[in-house]
Amino acid sequence: MIVDQALYRHGRRMPCGDLSEELAALRDRADDGFLWIGLKDPTDEEFALVNDELGLHPLAVEDALTGEQRAKLDIYDDTIFMVVKTLRYVERTSDVETGEVMLFIGDKFALTVRSGEANPLAGVRARLELAPEHLAHGPAAVLYSVLDSIVDNYLVIDAELDDDLDRIERDIFGGAKGDHASEIYELKREVLEFKRASVPLAEPVRRLAKDRSVPVVHKAARPFFADVLDHLLKVNDHVESYDRLLTDVLNAHLAQIGVKQNEDMRKISAWAAIGVLPTMIAGIYGQNFEYMPELKASVDVGGHEFYYGYFVVMALMVTGCTFLYRRFKRSGWL
Repeated sequence: MIVDQALYRHGRRMPCGDLSEELAALRDRADDGFLWIGLKDPTDEEFALVNDELGLHPLAVEDALTGEQRAKLDIYDDTIFMVVKTLRYVERTSDVETGEVMLFIGDKFALTVRSGEANPLAGVRARLELAPEHLAHGPAAVLYSVLDSIVDNYLVIDAELDDDLDRIERDIFGGAKGDHASEIYELKREVLEFKRASVPLAEPVRRLAKDRSVPVVHKAARPFFADVLDHLLKVNDHVESYDRLLTDVLNAHLAQIGVKQNEDMRKISAWAAIGVLPTMIAGIYGQNFEYMPELKASVDVGGHEFYYGYFVVMALMVTGCTFLYRRFKRSGWL
């Protein structure tokens, strides 16, 4: 749907009539006026209506209608077509949701097409309308302001992911219980989602900041895009480090699991060894052979025959088990 459309002249908002007529009138004038049309999840019919008025390049229109494009910057004659991925951090689930903003910036017009719920542009328009000196720079001001808003939102999500990573590190190395491997994989997926949005955007923004052949973006606007590029590169450095850190944390967690399993196996082996001794002795005497001298070993005590074989064997079992327990305990196996 068409969220908003307006005519701006000398940085001031003015009523907007028929798009094609307003655009033709603007191109006949030599002032700084331009049109800004905002669309949100438009249908093919709604987009076709705007396209008929503005006369956009068919390849750019095809990309806009297809959607799910990689962040990029294409130039068609004197029109810039730019795709930027938008992100939204969901506090409840710690998920990162991805949207998309496509910008058509041309002679005397700016068209923004937003998909998804991330990064609404109403606030961007409102802030620009409060700064007519910025709006007076024309469509380039819209392009810069939208990019600046999106990259600033990247910085916010960057801080959220940093907090999530710190929490996982504390939990793992602090010995907290839980399914840490699942948490790491989920956060790594969110980081990769972030990475797919922010990393490809660096080259298009670099072109806006440094390439003099890019139309619409005049010399005075390039330092502003350079500032956006600086923030974006900072975010990209962070997201690359998060990816590496999560891999290291996952490896450390798996190593901890391996160590814990080894400790458990040592304890199990130690107790099994302790249990083997009485089992072996009991197994020998459980064979029930008739001629086993220890079965009838006895001593005369006050005229009574005292059979001591059972007590000797039990003492042997207890002594042997105690000896093995102390040795395993001393070696750290128990």
